[in-house]
Amino acid sequence: MDTNANLYADLKKVLITREEIAQAIRDLGQKITSDYQGRKVVMLCILKGAVVFFSDLIREVDLPLTIDFMAVSSYGASTKTTGVVNLVKDITCDITGMDVLIVEDIVDSGMTLSYLKKYLSSRGAASIKIVTLLDKPERRRVDLQADYFCFTIPDEFVVGYGLDYAEKYRNLPDIGVLHPRIYGGEDA
Repeated sequence: MDTNANLYADLKKVLITREEIAQAIRDLGQKITSDYQGRKVVMLCILKGAVVFFSDLIREVDLPLTIDFMAVSSYGASTKTTGVVNLVKDITCDITGMDVLIVEDIVDSGMTLSYLKKYLSSRGAASIKIVTLLDKPERRRVDLQADYFCFTIPDEFVVGYGLDYAEKYRNLPDIGVLHPRIYGGEDA
């Protein structure tokens, strides 16, 4: 994609390039493959943001696995979580006795994933681990750690590679910091 395209004009800067993302996902796929040999694995994609990361990651995991999808909402069109997690789409597979890997685009406040871990735990999973493309520990509001992650990022509002602002920018192949003038933030 041409980095001079209109969507790139809305970025303050490119934070992580598509090449860096691809390499990190290859490395993460190898780690998960090694760690989960001989286990019953369900990789659970949290829609919509994680779908790009999820699609690339499952192709790097060399294991028999089941995939499923959940949709939750806690942001709406805002740049900050509301703190209320709404379950929009539940899983369809039975996770009893399975090792569940929740695949998310970003761990920010941790509230959504904290909720999901408790919810899925009540469904009989053998284990539940969090896999994320981006970890933003400065924003954490609950005691939660990502078990697997590709990048730790600063407290900036990022878009691209599945991450959005008001349903836009998901199709950027790089991850960039959205210029505050777009969402009315500081430095707008």
